[in-house]
Formats: sequence, structure tokens, C-alpha cells
Amino acid sequence: MRCPFCSTLDNKVIDSRLSQAGEVTRRRRECEGCKRRYTTYERVERTLPLVVKEDGRRQPFDREKLLSGLRRACVKRPVSAEVLESIVDGVQRAMAGSGEQELSSAWLGERALEALREHDEVAYVRFASVYRDFQGVGEFLRELAELTNVPRERGPDAEGTG
Repeated sequence: MRCPFCSTLDNKVIDSRLSQAGEVTRRRRECEGCKRRYTTYERVERTLPLVVKEDGRRQPFDREKLLSGLRRACVKRPVSAEVLESIVDGVQRAMAGSGEQELSSAWLGERALEALREHDEVAYVRFASVYRDFQGVGEFLRELAELTNVPRERGPDAEGTG
């Protein structure tokens, strides 16, 4: 593993542990050259279906692209990096388990939206606005109306209780 700071190949593993339901190995490394520490993640490489974009283009799944979109939706929201990683991992598991050779970008977006909705409704609406390409306030309002009509588990201060 090449050091991200000085590019040397000499390093040692200081700590290894399983994370995210045992599907990822997190390794803490120390560079023998510059003595700086960094973290790497090791996961099984799966052959995933191609993603079919709206315009018909086909391309390999880009984990970082989905993760980046989720991060943008969660700016200044209480959603941890671990939660975002687990959402992307879940999407990848669903892709691998689909048995399909190609999946639409819409299919991927819906899986990510479903998972994000469980963690943060504001981030969900932000992601939906980009993913579903909202063109005006009316589309936001429709999404918010749908979101507020779904029964939610809340504490004693929730609407309709108390």
C-alpha cells in the first residue's frame, strides 16, 4: 500500500479490525518513510451490474460518486460518515443480490433514498431534490407532503399524540 503522504511502499499495519457487519477490514498503517499514519479499508471486490443512466449510457458503478452525493445532502446534518458508508454498502449488496447485469440509475437512487430517509428527513429531501431533479417549489412541496403523511414513530411531542 503506497503512503498517501510520501508515496513510499514501505509501511506496517498497526491495527486491524472488522467493521460494518464484518464486510470491511479497517487497517491502521504507519509509513516507514515519513512515520505518518493513515487508514485503509479492505473489502471483497464484487462484480456489480452496470449502471444505465437516463440517457441510455452504461457505466460501472462508482461508489465514490454515490457517497459524494450523500455527503452533499448531509452537510450540516447529524449523519455520520459511518452511516453514509453503510448506506452505500447496502446499495452495493442490493446490486450484487439483484442477479441483474444492468440496473438503472433510478433503481440505485431509490435504494439510497430509502436508506437515507430512515436517518435524516432533511438530508432525504436534499438528496431527492437533486436525484429527482426538482424543477420548482411545487415539487418540493409534494415531496414534503408525502413525507409528512407517512406515519412516523416519534416521541410524546409528535403530532397527533399527547
